[in-house]
Amino acid sequence: MNVIIIEDEPRTANDLKATLVSLDNSINVLAILPSVSTAVAWLQSNPAPELIFSDIQLGDGLSFEIFKEVQINAPVIFCTAFDEYAINAFESNSIDYLLKPIEEDRVEKSLQKFHRIKGHYSSAGNLDRVISQLTKQYKQSLLVHYREKIIPVKVADICLVYAANGLVNLHMTDKQEYTVQYTIEQLENMLDPKHFFRANRQFIINRDTVQNIEHYFNRRLVVHTACPTPETIIVSRLKANDFLRWIEQ
Repeated sequence: MNVIIIEDEPRTANDLKATLVSLDNSINVLAILPSVSTAVAWLQSNPAPELIFSDIQLGDGLSFEIFKEVQINAPVIFCTAFDEYAINAFESNSIDYLLKPIEEDRVEKSLQKFHRIKGHYSSAGNLDRVISQLTKQYKQSLLVHYREKIIPVKVADICLVYAANGLVNLHMTDKQEYTVQYTIEQLENMLDPKHFFRANRQFIINRDTVQNIEHYFNRRLVVHTACPTPETIIVSRLKANDFLRWIEQ
């Protein structure tokens, strides 16, 4: 999940970034933006993030000015030392309002709230996107380059996808491994989410190959699959409930 932080206090911004990654290591903080002007410039020249954390009082103005200047569809979680801006916040795509100092459990609750509503939020006023999602055709096979050959592999035979050290590998149910040119984000969009789950930043797993699940400390989960894994597959506590519901579907 791509996130930006709008915050003019470096320590506060870095603490928030560390908290987000500790809660869910699939969160990717694209940028920390310290002012209204830098945030406007960044948002005008980059693809929109999925979620924005924003302070309200910045060195060159209030962050509400950003959202007047740039059309933003992403939800915003405002973080501030003052509660006087709450009404304005909820007029600016806000889904939550955190008072500083920000505690980890409040950030966690805000992220859980975001996950509960993101489907409705992203589709609101965007019928084309909804239709696209409903009619999307997912890959049934992929072409891989292997020893001077091009080999078609069935998606159903993929045990898991593993990304590390700049490489993305398909681990097949027959124990074969193939390196592909796709990023893990591209593969996530190609694979049917009914059958494949993005467990974390490194793994996508096939539900049919999940053998068992263990509880892990800090309310996380460890997933064991039918094929050997290069490292332990850990599902963050924020994704744990979604993962268990997905397994039961």
